[in-house]
Amino acid sequence: MKRILLIEDDPAIRLAVAESLAKEKFNVTESENGEKGLSFALKGNFDMIILDLILPDIDGIEVCKSLRANAVRTPIIILTSRKDDIDKILGLEIGADDYVTKPFSMRELIARIRALLRRVSFDTGDFDTYSFGNVKVDFKKFDVTKNGKPLKLSATEFRILHYFVQHEGEVISRHKFLDDVWGYDAYPTTRTVDNFILSLRKKIENNPAEPEHLITVHKIGYKFIKEIQT
Repeated sequence: MKRILLIEDDPAIRLAVAESLAKEKFNVTESENGEKGLSFALKGNFDMIILDLILPDIDGIEVCKSLRANAVRTPIIILTSRKDDIDKILGLEIGADDYVTKPFSMRELIARIRALLRRVSFDTGDFDTYSFGNVKVDFKKFDVTKNGKPLKLSATEFRILHYFVQHEGEVISRHKFLDDVWGYDAYPTTRTVDNFILSLRKKIENNPAEPEHLITVHKIGYKFIKEIQT
């Protein structure tokens, strides 16, 4: 049974979400504030965290940042009514993996939970480990190092990197990324892909402004190059 940590201060929303998830055979742990939720997340072994953005003590952004800073890679779905901040929330600022805007239907939330769980349990295919440049990746263990030092990648960043490696040298459109990596059609815009790849570049490229591996193909998408072009 998958374990989900629900961090939500609104008792009505918390109850509705917890009951719906329990009906779907998820094991739910509840927290009504950020401090308690952060403590649970750091100590517990959860398969997913559902995190409200606006909390009475520590807000969701700080909770998410703290988790990623402590190398907690558990997938995180943000609950938010701040639609204008989505591009900042995903990939660039705090390392969340997905979001649902309030008000939302339980059907949508559960669909996104299941899609994200599928996304983070991907088959490593023909390789468990892979190296390029000064980066080494163990996809089976979800470990990545650069110059021997560990990097902190979110579950979605791992999935994107794995997808790039699988399609080395191919030009991949943003829409194909959404279809194959996110796995459903209800995602907001292709800007989300750009944000995640920008975040990934900051972590693996020596100079993110002049990437050597994650290359932009103008007006089309991206491609991954293993060997640096000279």
